[in-house]
Amino acid sequence: MKIPRIVLAGTSSGVGKTSVTCSVIYALKKQGYSVQPFKIGPDYIDPGYLSSMAGQDAYNLDAWLMGEDRMLESFVCNSASDISVIEGVMGYYDGFGGDTDYASTHHAACITKTPVVLVLDASKTARSIAATAMGFATFHEDSRIAGVVLNKVGSDRHEQACRMALEDVSIPVLGCIPRDPALDMESRHLGLVSTLDRHALHARVSRVAQTISGHLDIDRMVQIAQDSPDLPDMARQAYKRPKTRIGVALDTSFNFYYRDNLEALRRSGAALEFFSPVTDAGPPDCDGLYIGGGFPEILGDRLAKNRPMQDGIRHMAEDGLPIYAECGGLMYLTRQITSDEKSHRMVGIFDAETEMTGQMTLGYTKGDMTMSTPISAEPCGFRGHEFHYSRVISISSDSKFAYKMNIGQGIDGNRDGMIEHDTLASYGHLYFGSSDHAEAFVMNCTRYSRG
Repeated sequence: MKIPRIVLAGTSSGVGKTSVTCSVIYALKKQGYSVQPFKIGPDYIDPGYLSSMAGQDAYNLDAWLMGEDRMLESFVCNSASDISVIEGVMGYYDGFGGDTDYASTHHAACITKTPVVLVLDASKTARSIAATAMGFATFHEDSRIAGVVLNKVGSDRHEQACRMALEDVSIPVLGCIPRDPALDMESRHLGLVSTLDRHALHARVSRVAQTISGHLDIDRMVQIAQDSPDLPDMARQAYKRPKTRIGVALDTSFNFYYRDNLEALRRSGAALEFFSPVTDAGPPDCDGLYIGGGFPEILGDRLAKNRPMQDGIRHMAEDGLPIYAECGGLMYLTRQITSDEKSHRMVGIFDAETEMTGQMTLGYTKGDMTMSTPISAEPCGFRGHEFHYSRVISISSDSKFAYKMNIGQGIDGNRDGMIEHDTLASYGHLYFGSSDHAEAFVMNCTRYSRG
């Protein structure tokens, strides 16, 4: 199967991967190509930027969460556009645990057999940039690096020195971006500003991308993408006829979802109805609820004022409606969220509170579900990731936990997955596409509707 594709990688975090990737997508769209964006790693924030620029949702590619076979399948089945553009994660060879390239950008490039353009920060170097580029190109015998883009170049003379050095090691330069603070994208928490603000930020990102794209050799990148080797043909699984309805919270507070998770629910027989805990008068008429992650603390006052929504969700839970919540969803289902010394009343399904700490918890998770839950028919293992700046406190002594942690922090270092009625909420974000979680959730929602 012929899939033109390219990876934009970096020597480290913070070198401008997202800016360059958005700019490549912008330039390709301007030339009339349709673009399917992908993001390596478990991040939810950068994919929103890529989605905004491409005009269609980005998919995550993560070997740790998905497994190699499922990751390749997702990439092939979702690469229906003229060109697939993949943004890397962290440094090119940085993988799980820090001592391997497993789940790294390089690992993903090898699985998908994709050529790589490496972004380098040239701001504090000149001829030495060639040593850095050569080191990355030769560090692995199959580096797949087809060229480099130099970011934060100080002057024409600086650019000339870098180009001459890279000519000596035969590494093509596919772009030189000038150093300009106006080209820096605003940050929040771990990465870029949440695409909660997608519409407000789109104009700004477009202006940045328009400027940067003028310094990129897009024609050569297109040729590199089109010269990618063939991949095996794989058929996308069809959606089943809907047999249950699941409400999915999607608004400015809750928007961290893997696209594959939503599609897994549809393939398992769920019709999805999106709703806003911030603005809607109440939850939808449905057989289950899925409340994903996000930043509920930012609009905590508006969430707190929407009492009909909170009361409706709590009554649904008390009635036994299956509810699954992750991270921001967990926070929303506790009694209150405290941020900047202000407390906002939340749903209160769980006898616990949430406080913002300013300290980041980030990493992959692994553990065991020790009981049946809304997303598991029986005890089973799980893999996921966690990313938050809060902690759950004042937990009632009789609280129940469904997850035993082997890797990761969870709620208290050993446990995650608080469970009450038929409601499950955890700090961990799970991937449904390579597990039975979607089928179990749909089954439980169907059982509830028939009851």
